Amino acid sequence: MLKRETARKSPIEYEKMQEHLDMLEEIYKAEEQIASGEGIAHEDAKALLLRRYGSPDFLEVDEIEKPAPAGDEVLVRVHAVSINDWDWALILGTPFIPNRLMTGLLRPKIVVGSDIAGRVETVGSKVTRFKPGDEVFGDLSGCGFGGFAEFVCAPESALMFKPPKMSFEQAAAIPQAGMLALQGIAAGQTHKPGQTVLINGAGGGVGSIAIQLLKLHQVEVTGVDAAAKLEAMKLWGYDHVIDYAAQDFTRSGKRYDLILDVKTDRPLADYEHALNPHGVYATVGGQLPRLLQVACSRFRFWRTSEKTLSVVALKANRDLHYFNELFGSDKFKPVIDSVYAFSEADVRKAFHHFGTSAHKGKIVVST
Repeated sequence: MLKRETARKSPIEYEKMQEHLDMLEEIYKAEEQIASGEGIAHEDAKALLLRRYGSPDFLEVDEIEKPAPAGDEVLVRVHAVSINDWDWALILGTPFIPNRLMTGLLRPKIVVGSDIAGRVETVGSKVTRFKPGDEVFGDLSGCGFGGFAEFVCAPESALMFKPPKMSFEQAAAIPQAGMLALQGIAAGQTHKPGQTVLINGAGGGVGSIAIQLLKLHQVEVTGVDAAAKLEAMKLWGYDHVIDYAAQDFTRSGKRYDLILDVKTDRPLADYEHALNPHGVYATVGGQLPRLLQVACSRFRFWRTSEKTLSVVALKANRDLHYFNELFGSDKFKPVIDSVYAFSEADVRKAFHHFGTSAHKGKIVVST
């Protein structure tokens, strides 16, 4: 009977097997580190973080992980960002609905800032319009905000090329205010010389842009705001200015073809009283209850007037190319009230200044 010999491995074969086992163990450890993020060096970048709702004093500039773009996204090195009403509302945490549904019920989980201008750092694999080094600007309110940071990722559809002669600060002052001004004017179809327009809250970002657009069509424009802003508004081109604290424009007897409202701080009947027959009232901002009243006004079954009341729903970035064209032909220039540095103290000052409603034009932070 033949004996079966037991296969034996030489010392060299055992040594090779051990090397393979050690290599597999190293690969397994590396995969665990990748899954947990342990041992991986992440590049950090500065961002403005809101620690609590209620005040700009809760804003802090801190380090976060530098974002990386998805396939259809662009990573932008932010050079300037402007302040909008929406940023202010997010910081205050009001109205509770819908803002806190987006940013966190009790503690904010968002980097504010929508209107940015900067330079493309990197692009995702599916991006076709932009390349590293391109100068861009746009409104990020429809894709998560995040503008008050050194770097932010945005879909390429949210960005437009910045003209070479336009500064980053000028570009950051345009997107949201520019779209609201343009779309508010379009709601009234006010393009004929001699038509009358009133802008309520005319001394801020929207009003400083709307007056320039309206004057392209030789429209007669009245602006309403605080007394401290009236001289600046005259320089921008307003034909008439009204101190809201001294005169109620809805009781003056003057009628308008379009009322573009940034404040929405009066009853609807007052606005209707100040409109011409077939006149249009279009609001682009204000307190939520007032905005809801305007939005629901079309369902009033007892209403017989042919006057139109509407809320302008922002269509972000849709016509930024138009502002590029106007800027290139010297027919438009953003009005900048002040520029602040991207430091904790200065950004808090910028938001406090915005909160007083004393700014004439836009407030910009340079990063």
